Amino acid sequence: MLGKSLRISLLLLLMTAIAVAETIPAGTHLSVRIDSQISSASAKTGQVFHGNLSHALVVNGKTVAPANAPVKGKVTFAKSSGRLSDPGQLTLRLTAVEINGKMVPIASSGYHAKGKSHTKSNVTKIGGGAAAGALIGGLAGGGKGALIGTAAGAGAGTGLAAATGKQEAVIQSESVVSFTTTSNVTVK
Repeated sequence: MLGKSLRISLLLLLMTAIAVAETIPAGTHLSVRIDSQISSASAKTGQVFHGNLSHALVVNGKTVAPANAPVKGKVTFAKSSGRLSDPGQLTLRLTAVEINGKMVPIASSGYHAKGKSHTKSNVTKIGGGAAAGALIGGLAGGGKGALIGTAAGAGAGTGLAAATGKQEAVIQSESVVSFTTTSNVTVK
């Protein structure tokens, strides 16, 4: 009699566990508010970041995780900006969401950020330096002076572009970024 009662209790417990399990399907969108700034100038591949869901995670009309639930992620790619080309780049992936008080591992697509292009800024600085040099050289030494001034001004503009030209990718603190789950996750 005790054996049969135990089996029935275990069966009921198993059925309850199955009924409570919820699957977060692949393709589910999660909006995350990032806790602190992440910059391509200092971030390292593998670095962990933290945030919170900006909206509740709802599956089949049921809230699986409330808004502001903690999340964890990882920097999967970080490249600092070059001086005259190649703006900084970052890729982030979500790795876990807190559900019912415990961090549940998830897989997500990457969120990619890229710094601004160097082209317009560099052209302005180098071209502006060349024009200023040509004007000054032309006033000081005529045609030959303008030619020398153009080269000197372009060199100075290039130096200015190199000194000020880093274009890092930056995700500001409190920014909301979107991730998409890439595989099903069963939550009990």
